[in-house]
Amino acid sequence: MIEVVASLSRGPVFLAGEMLECLITFTNPMSHLSTSASSEMLAWASAQIHCQFHASESRVALPSQGAKQDVQAESDTVLISSRGERGQCMLDTPPKILFCDLRLDPGESRTYSYCETVPVDGPPTFRGQSVKYVYKLTIGCQRVNSPIKLLRVPFRVLVLHGIPEPPFPQDEEVAPSNPFLEEEESGRRDSRLLERAMDLLMNNTSRRSPHLFNITNARGKVGKFCIFKTVYRLGEDIIGTFTFSEGDIPCLQYSVTLQSEEEVQPQYQRRPGQPASVTGHARHQEACLHTAASHFSLPVPLNATPGFSTDIVSLRWRLHFEFVTAREPVEPAIVLQNQSEVTVWTGAEHVDVDTFSWDLPIKVLPTNPVLASYVSQFSGKNSISI
Repeated sequence: MIEVVASLSRGPVFLAGEMLECLITFTNPMSHLSTSASSEMLAWASAQIHCQFHASESRVALPSQGAKQDVQAESDTVLISSRGERGQCMLDTPPKILFCDLRLDPGESRTYSYCETVPVDGPPTFRGQSVKYVYKLTIGCQRVNSPIKLLRVPFRVLVLHGIPEPPFPQDEEVAPSNPFLEEEESGRRDSRLLERAMDLLMNNTSRRSPHLFNITNARGKVGKFCIFKTVYRLGEDIIGTFTFSEGDIPCLQYSVTLQSEEEVQPQYQRRPGQPASVTGHARHQEACLHTAASHFSLPVPLNATPGFSTDIVSLRWRLHFEFVTAREPVEPAIVLQNQSEVTVWTGAEHVDVDTFSWDLPIKVLPTNPVLASYVSQFSGKNSISI
């Protein structure tokens, strides 16, 4: 028996275009003192990144692609990274051979490093109601005359558009390549890409320009709403303020919900005019009768998917507001300054109300992948025994 352990060095979240590094360790766990201990042999092992796509048949109408063979013969020595996976492989990298003819004595282990750039032309990791995009690193290995065994390590990909390729100085571009410096050079390029991505995110999300909106219904003005910006990173707090003192219509209650809207592109909709799927991520509700001003704070979850668009589906973000207003003026309780007796004020038993809603589009961008790794559902490590 051989134990195979794969571990992502930096964590399970990456920006598209970053370098993914995985340490893969092959171990013969038998003790050399055991009487039954013997050397173990592996014919080969290789690794490959791929993205699996799955669509809901009730919501997405994909063109027919004909029958596809997804079954791999036991004697086949060609790695099919998506074998046994649900959906179809929409993107993959060329497989890289880790070794051929590996012999491990009892208690011996070997560790190999797999490095590959996360493809920039793919979608982000997304698990929606209509489609799913899932990224995995698949390590395939095989004993002689035995079936191929697959070890999969799922990871998350964030996509940030508009990152320019970090240029290298002229002397580095014309310098002869050194195979011993490959890891160091790729590390510098990777750090520069992450640095440029963070600069781009900070430039887009740090600009504050207050946006003011009048809240009105058919009967008149309810109040005023102010939000300081409309572009946010994952993990940021969305803060907004209400001013009801300037309104003519009493507001009894309001709620604000952070929502993502998943819409299938018209040519792939199962039914014409198919409504978008709406998911709520955070909600604030408050009773505000006789309140002059109020505010809310909604966090953008770190494990959510930023807005994106593909040929099949698009994901947008918005703030959904709901207001409950009174049809008639509601008199506030009056307490005299010299009143010595205790006064108990109770609300009206019946109030005629109106309700209305409003949607404010916002943009949600990725964040530092290291920060997103702390709340990732993936561990970045997996193992099998073969």
